[in-house]
Amino acid sequence: MTTTTRADAQRARVLAISTEIFSRQGFRATSMNEIAAAVGLSKPTLYHYFRSKEELLVRIYSEVLDESLEGARKTVEGATSPLAAIRELIASRVAYTCENQQILKVCFEEEHELPAELADELLARRKVFEDLFAAAVEAHEAAHPGSLRGVAPRVYVNACLGAINWCYKWYRPSGPSTPDDLGGQIAATLTAPLET
Repeated sequence: MTTTTRADAQRARVLAISTEIFSRQGFRATSMNEIAAAVGLSKPTLYHYFRSKEELLVRIYSEVLDESLEGARKTVEGATSPLAAIRELIASRVAYTCENQQILKVCFEEEHELPAELADELLARRKVFEDLFAAAVEAHEAAHPGSLRGVAPRVYVNACLGAINWCYKWYRPSGPSTPDDLGGQIAATLTAPLET
């Protein structure tokens, strides 16, 4: 059983508020003073939890990557077929993107701000997610030769991820579709060519 300490809760609070500020005004335009004031901590106390803005950004990325990878592994392991895995990977990722617009905006728009010495490791972790997706596509193509109609599996994966990731820009919670509904619709659209 995992026990959450007060320090853990405070770190989570700092991350949530930092994400909101970064999303609203950008990473570069945000100072540690602003974050400290928004969280209600002194600047020295904030530095007790996070040494820099860069550390906050890396933690935001790490949490999204860890969550995404864990979800993808469970999806692939529980799928009844490669096509079912592809469909669920798309649907669940769309829903996650719509439910976490602020944090995904930070991840997609502030990637260039990641410290160079850590960026490669983070991007390698993102590639693990892409590899899981590609493996499902390759398995489907192996079982149903020609289903990709000459499109390379990685091209198909990148096209899907482009459509999925862009949802953070245009999804509106007040619209007619819930994140899960939208995930199902986009998954059905993107996998339709594989089913014929």
